[in-house]
Amino acid sequence: MTSASFLMLGLAGCTALSHGFLNPQGPVAGHERDLFVTVSIVLLFVAGPVLLLTPLFAWHYRLSNRGDAYRPKWNFSWWVEALIWIPPAGIVIGLAILLWHWTQIDDPYRRLPGAAPIEVQAIALDWKWVFVYPDLDVAAVDRLVIPAGRPVHIRLTSGTVMQSMLIPQLAGQIYAMGGMTTELNIQAHRPGRFRGENTQYNGAGFQHQKFVVVAVPSADYDCWAAAARRGKRTLDAQTWRRLSARSIIALPVEFAHVTPNLFERVLETTGGMSHSPTKAAR
Repeated sequence: MTSASFLMLGLAGCTALSHGFLNPQGPVAGHERDLFVTVSIVLLFVAGPVLLLTPLFAWHYRLSNRGDAYRPKWNFSWWVEALIWIPPAGIVIGLAILLWHWTQIDDPYRRLPGAAPIEVQAIALDWKWVFVYPDLDVAAVDRLVIPAGRPVHIRLTSGTVMQSMLIPQLAGQIYAMGGMTTELNIQAHRPGRFRGENTQYNGAGFQHQKFVVVAVPSADYDCWAAAARRGKRTLDAQTWRRLSARSIIALPVEFAHVTPNLFERVLETTGGMSHSPTKAAR
C-alpha cells in the first residue's frame, strides 16, 4: 500500500476533503495528490528535527542546568556544519528534480493520452461560466457535461476581469484572462459530479460563481448532446448581452444553438491577443 493510500485512510472521515484533490477522480489530480503526499513526507525530514530538537535544546541549556559541559572557546565543527548544510541541500536538489519532472507531465497545455479530446471553450463572466461546445454547436452555463474516460481539452478566456478556474478533483488551477487564451486538459476516470469554481476574486458575486462538472458514460453523453441540440434557446448576440451583464443565475442553462465564432468574438472585444506558447510543440 502506498503512502498516499495510508494518508487517505487517515482522512477517510473528513467529508469536506472528498471534494478536493486528496480524492482525485482523474489522472492530473491523481498526480497532484501523489506529488503533494511525497513532498510532504520529504519535508518531514526538515521540519521533524527542528520541531523535536528546539524544545530539547531549550530544556538542555536551561539556566538551572549547571552540571553540563561548558566550552567557551568552541566555535567551529565540520561535523555540525555538514549536518546543517548537506541534508537540506540534498533535499532541495531532489525536490527540484522531482517537481520539474511532474510539472512537465502535468503541464495544463499538455494533451492527455487516449481518444481524441472533447473540445470545450470556457468563457468567464461576472458571475458565471459559459461552456461552448464548438463541435456540437451547443452551450451551457454553469454546467460542464463531459464523457467519463475521455480527455477534454478546454480553451479559456474571460469576457470581463481576470478569473481562475479550479476543478480540484480533476485538475489544478488555470487563469482565464480577457484578450488571451489559456488551455486546460482534464479527464474523469468515472461518472460523477465534481465541483468547479472561480478562485480569483471578482466582486460581490464571487462566492456564487461555481459550476458542476457532470461526467457521464459515453452513451449518455451522446444522448445529452442530442437533447441539447433539440432545445429552443439560442445564444445569439441579444442573449449574450443579457448573459454577460453582472448577474447570478439560479440554475444551469443550456443553449441549442450558438452564434458562430462566439469565443473568438469575445477574444477580439477584450483585446484579441493569444497566449499559447507551447501549442505548436504539443
